[in-house]
Amino acid sequence: MFHKNIKLILAGLISVWAVYHFAQGNIMNGISILLLAGIFVLFYFKNEFILLAFLQLRKQNFEGTKKWLDYIKNPEAALIVKQQGYYNYLHGIMLSQKNITQSEKYLRKAVKLGLSMDHDLAMAKLQLAGIAMTKRRKREATNLMAEAKKLDKHGMLKEQMQMMKQQMKKI
Repeated sequence: MFHKNIKLILAGLISVWAVYHFAQGNIMNGISILLLAGIFVLFYFKNEFILLAFLQLRKQNFEGTKKWLDYIKNPEAALIVKQQGYYNYLHGIMLSQKNITQSEKYLRKAVKLGLSMDHDLAMAKLQLAGIAMTKRRKREATNLMAEAKKLDKHGMLKEQMQMMKQQMKKI
């Protein structure tokens, strides 16, 4: 994994190399080299290890997810802010099965840093509402549920929210 600034420097140098090929009349070489530079720009905005961790999480392989996230040694230096949010989000989801207190810490940090997609932010807030509910903080849980409901525009989390509301009535 390259540092985030090194990725941009490599993209710039490769783009200069592409311009050289354009100037020499090698148009197809220049286009191919520009596509190579585009890969580095893509990986600046979408970290490759986070993408691979999401693929493992999708398969419910928490060990594989942890393995890919462990490749990121210093998230503050290696990732942009939104990627740091997803890094913490993935850690929070993985720890929600084992350690609720640690999971809450990571999810709160992910919400603070921000996530790109509304449904991811809604899921993080719904997870936080569940944690607050297990810790008997009903007011905080209802507030987080309301925020998650606003963010869930496509109704993907509707069933989970209904189940959580019924569990809240029992408290």
